[in-house]
Amino acid sequence: MIDAPLIHPEEAASLADGSHGNPFAVLGMHETDGKLVVRVFRPEADSVELIDAKTGKAVVSLGRVTGGDGVFAAEVPRRKKRFDYKLRMTRGGNVWTEYDPYAFGNVLGEFDEYLLGEGTHGYLWKALGAHVMTHEGVEGTHFAVWAPNARRVSVVGDFNGWDGRRFVMRRRGATGVHEIFVPDVADGTAYKYEVLGIDGQLMPLKADPVGFGAELPPRTASVVRDLSRYDWQDGDWMARRSGAHRIDRPISVYEVHLESWRRVPEEDGRSLTYREMADALVSYVKEMGFTHIETTPISEYPFGGSWGYQPVGLYAPTSRFGTPDDFRYFVDACHQAGIGLIIDWVPGHFPTDEHGLGRFDGSALYEHADPKEGYHPDWNTLVYNYGRTEVANYLIANAKFWVQEYHIDGLRVDAVASMLYRDYSRKEGEWVPNIHGGRENLEAISFMQRMNEAVYADQPDIMTIAEESTAFPGVSAPTDTGGLGFGFKWNMGWMNDTLRYMGEDPIHRKYHHDKMTFGLHYAFSENFVLPLSHDEVVHGKGSILDRMPGDDWQRFANLRAYYGFMWGHPGKKLLFMSCEFGQWDEWNNEKSLDWHLLEYPTHKGVQSLVRDLNHLYRDTPALYELDSKPEGFRWIDGGNAGESVFSWLRHSKDGSDPVLVVCNFTPVTRPGYRIGVPLAGTWEEVLNTDAAAYAGSNQVNATPLATTEEPAHGCAQSIELTVPPLATTFLRYKGT
Repeated sequence: MIDAPLIHPEEAASLADGSHGNPFAVLGMHETDGKLVVRVFRPEADSVELIDAKTGKAVVSLGRVTGGDGVFAAEVPRRKKRFDYKLRMTRGGNVWTEYDPYAFGNVLGEFDEYLLGEGTHGYLWKALGAHVMTHEGVEGTHFAVWAPNARRVSVVGDFNGWDGRRFVMRRRGATGVHEIFVPDVADGTAYKYEVLGIDGQLMPLKADPVGFGAELPPRTASVVRDLSRYDWQDGDWMARRSGAHRIDRPISVYEVHLESWRRVPEEDGRSLTYREMADALVSYVKEMGFTHIETTPISEYPFGGSWGYQPVGLYAPTSRFGTPDDFRYFVDACHQAGIGLIIDWVPGHFPTDEHGLGRFDGSALYEHADPKEGYHPDWNTLVYNYGRTEVANYLIANAKFWVQEYHIDGLRVDAVASMLYRDYSRKEGEWVPNIHGGRENLEAISFMQRMNEAVYADQPDIMTIAEESTAFPGVSAPTDTGGLGFGFKWNMGWMNDTLRYMGEDPIHRKYHHDKMTFGLHYAFSENFVLPLSHDEVVHGKGSILDRMPGDDWQRFANLRAYYGFMWGHPGKKLLFMSCEFGQWDEWNNEKSLDWHLLEYPTHKGVQSLVRDLNHLYRDTPALYELDSKPEGFRWIDGGNAGESVFSWLRHSKDGSDPVLVVCNFTPVTRPGYRIGVPLAGTWEEVLNTDAAAYAGSNQVNATPLATTEEPAHGCAQSIELTVPPLATTFLRYKGT
């Protein structure tokens, strides 16, 4: 046994029971009073021998220390200066050699420490998390985590028997950051953090808040992932993608829940992998004419039934479909096909799973301590403390992380309304007013403004999109004018009003005419996306097709007419998977879409229509260039409630080739219907949702329509056309 002065028994005992506050001051090799001393804590070993790393020769055997089970120490003979060493250990008949983590110096620099302490580290993920690297000539992984109130933080895994006493991390001053370099830990290694909380109690093992990978649920450990190796092939897309995200460009989004889009029935109904989706999903979306894919959240989430909206690993793409590089391959494939990728991003709340962020260091660290601010009653989740600089930094850096490391083209920010208002879904007395006594969450508003500024400053060619359901002003206005700074906003009012209208029997629609026209009163107040998202086909709402009234023929005709109305209306487009072919059943996240329905002409017809609407939209500047400006839209007749017919014009920037859109939401064919037009000459039907190709009744206008000098709808000339039943018709001006 070794006694003082190499190490005091009480200090050895604190190392052995995991209560020592600063093991780096004791363990490893130290020059003390002219002597070179080495101390290690290796409870798994019977004996420990010091080996010169350069020569491989034994230097000295370490003796067990009194009072500390597993603590070994020795004075290094004939040496005065530190040198590179390894430890050779034995247990029973087993012998192994490894480096000592306590032999290595800091990885994080002073500037990192300053920015982390200040909460302004723009590249937080490059400092925190688990990074595969070569440090002081040795390969391994650097771990760093923010836990300012913890008495101790240790990284644990198979590499140390999940023993939190062994690799206690170095505390970096007042920053609250703990770090350690662990030799020989490589890509693919599972790990967690063991945290001794502020009250001296051990927390449940925690996943890494900045972990780049995760185990396949239901396992919950983080996984070391090397993000430096992928060879991107999307240079052409990245060079020109700014042209795909402007408000004057066509944007048509296919929203996808990756786990249930298409499954493999021959293999127990498993989901496709990222690499399989890079083939099947990307080629399908390209053929269908969508410009973008939007995925439900892909940040790692423990509960599949949350669809990703309760994430734990914000920096880790879910392992359900492959590795981070597999996900990059999928993004790359999208870009090589000319398709942008948007991901749903959830900075509004996080789940209470014990391995997650909740009370991470034994205190309310990421969340508010007061449940009136820190608990979300709708979702049984915790709310981020946006007023804490380190928390805002964590989230802002995460937004930048996806854009930079994964070439993501857009972030659709979930549940913005719940972030904007302190009383969201709360009764009187269940919320805390802001400093002015109001209901607005000033800290969350500031966070969203800073997030948008940071993301657009780094990558001005991407887009951010707010899912925001209130009349909060300036969601897509610049922050320097007081706006939130988003690129686009979902138009939830349009969606709710128009779906209610479409659910009415056609005979009653004349009493609800305003539901289809009201959206035009505010259509140009924001940069809007018209969403028919997953939220509209769950929780007992039924599918979009199932909500249409009438017999089967009328239901399909209503759906086709509604899609025509949507694609002709100002605003970018978003359609959830299965809606494009008229699935009857409500979406079920636990099974594949009903692709077999495409064997039927009615469903195939809806799919063909959506494809043709997308191509018409993309090829027709009048349908997208002035989406966000009132000069791009003109009512011809928005007041014909009695016949439930709507007609309007869409204009391009230069005014050439305007498009006339005519919608009839009754099952009555109207031949010889006169509509005023502003330009004399010929108008040609370019798409009719009642066409036979879409399983309609084929009441089409097969030949171009010439104007006559008969005034109508305030115009000096007009055309006469057949208005098909329950249908939308697009006519393009062809000139004189």
